[in-house]
Parts: sequence; C-alpha cells; structure tokens
Amino acid sequence: MTAYENLQNALRAAPRTWLVTGVAGFIGSNLLETVLKLDQRVVGVDNFTTGHRRNLDEVRGLVSAKQWERFRFEEGDIRDTPTCGRLCAGVDFVLHQAALGSVPRSMAEPVLAHEINVTGFLNMLVAARDACVRRVVYASSSAVYGDNPDLPKIEDHIGQPLSPYAATKLMNELYAGTFARAFGLESVGLRYFNVFGPRQDPEGDYAAVIPKWIASLLRREPVFINGDGETSRDFCFVQDVVQANLLAALAVMDGSARHCVCNVAFGQRTTLNQLFQHLQSALRRRDDSLPDTKPVYREFRPGDVRHSLADVSRAGRLLGYTPAHPIGQGLEAAMDWYCRYLG
Repeated sequence: MTAYENLQNALRAAPRTWLVTGVAGFIGSNLLETVLKLDQRVVGVDNFTTGHRRNLDEVRGLVSAKQWERFRFEEGDIRDTPTCGRLCAGVDFVLHQAALGSVPRSMAEPVLAHEINVTGFLNMLVAARDACVRRVVYASSSAVYGDNPDLPKIEDHIGQPLSPYAATKLMNELYAGTFARAFGLESVGLRYFNVFGPRQDPEGDYAAVIPKWIASLLRREPVFINGDGETSRDFCFVQDVVQANLLAALAVMDGSARHCVCNVAFGQRTTLNQLFQHLQSALRRRDDSLPDTKPVYREFRPGDVRHSLADVSRAGRLLGYTPAHPIGQGLEAAMDWYCRYLG
C-alpha cells in the first residue's frame, strides 16, 4: 500500500478540518472534491477573480449530499485581514491555492500580482499563526527557478526570477520560512510544474496551454505556439498535485525543519510540439472527423522559461509522494471532461 493510500485511510478514520483558499479555482476545486470524498470538514474561500462558481457546482454533483454538508463556503478576499482570521478559526490545515497564477498577467499587472500573491499570502500566514493551525501547505511554482538552466530542477538551486509572478512565489517561500523560524508555524511549499486536468479554464488571454489548445482543436480553430515548439515542460496531472497537498499536510517533519519546499511534477519532459501531437491524436481517436492540422508558430513570450524538468526525489523522500500519471495517461483520464466542457 502506498503512502497516499495509507493517508486516505487515516483521514477517513479521523476526519480533520481543512481550509482551502482559491477553492473555486482549478486546483482548489479538485482538492475540495477529494477531501470531501474522504469525509473531511472543509472551509473554502474564493473571490472569483480566477475561480468559477461552476466548479463548485460540479463538485457538488460529484459528492454525496452528506459530504457536501461538511463544506462551508465564504466569498471573500485574502487581501482582507479580518476575512483570513475568521476563516482560520478552528482549522487544522490550510491548503493555500489562492493566487493570480499567470506569468503574462503578472507582467501586465505586477502590483495586482503582488497584492494577491504576497500580501494575501502574508495575511494567511498571520491568521494561521494566530489560530494555531497545525500546518500550512501552499502553492509555490517552478517559476522560481528563473534563469537557472540546470536540468532537472533541484530545490536548493534556483536562479533569478524572470517575471513578477516568479518573484511573488519566491517571496512566499521566504515568508513561510521566516514564519517557521520566528513563530514555529509549520509549512510546506509545493513548486508546481505545469498542472493540467479537469476544471482547468480554457478561456481568456491567460489560459493554460492544454485546455486552450484542446478547445481550439475541438472548434477547428488555429493552435498557436509561442516560439519554435521545442520549449519543454514537465506536465503534472492534477490528481498528483492533490496527492502532494494531502501528504504534505500530514507528513512527519523533522522537529528542526518546520518549513520545506518540494517539487511537484511527474519528472518527465515534454516539448510543446510533442504536446500538440498528444492532444491532436487523443482527440482524433475520439472523433476522426477532426482535421489533421499543423500549429501556427509565433514569437516567444516574454518571461517564459525555455525548459523545465523536475527532480521529485525530495517530495518522495519527505512526503511519500509517488506521481502516478505520465502525461499520456493523465490526458486520457482528463480527455472526457475536456471534450464535454470545451467543445
């Protein structure tokens, strides 16, 4: 039995109370679904800047009525200090996902990115400390590796941030480490690498590449690739991210190390050209009337990292994390949802 399977059994036997920030977002709603299915008590907050009510409605349809009754939602903003304090009261663990999670949007609106990603995060740390929360697990990002060209990416070797978004995530790690040393607040930062899966938003200028491309292919619209297509990413299925969050919340930490940072990815590199072929092949297997098309190449996007590949050994060692979904398997698991909602 894996560490994650053991954890799920332990949670069913002894339910906890969880706060999920950004609960109506892509990752937040997937966390909500899993934690409710484990019969946990959940408090959720979202201001719908990037989250959607439809995600909460979808989760409600996937859990039992009794499980849904264990969920309390508050529409609110983590930039508001009293809101954060109220939400943390009586909570065991905080899963902090709320963020303005977009490199290009942070380039266009750096002040807003700082207010949400840094000030909002600091508010949550203060509230968690004051409420004696057992541990905060928060979303960091592979963007913190910046201009360091080394592959694979190892947690202790980062470069200079290439975007305001990356700078905000690095600041989160600095603040979390400081709160661990100064106040004893336990925390785990999870550096996500290109997460994909159900409920990922395909719309808008800042949409993630996988749902955006799938929507374009289904609608027989051009797919645009920034650069030559040889840019590579370590794509991570959202259920592996859920696994990492729950393991991080309950992992036994060395008493002298109240804060750590771990990569969360699959540990496999895929170029954008390969990704396009994966998506087109998967869709045409479902609908052979879809045309066999070629992507349209355009200029590289400012602030983008050229290559990304994670070393996930620390997460395995400290958390018991074992990613279970290579990109092909993850896409197959998510494709029915993509086709149903993005076509």
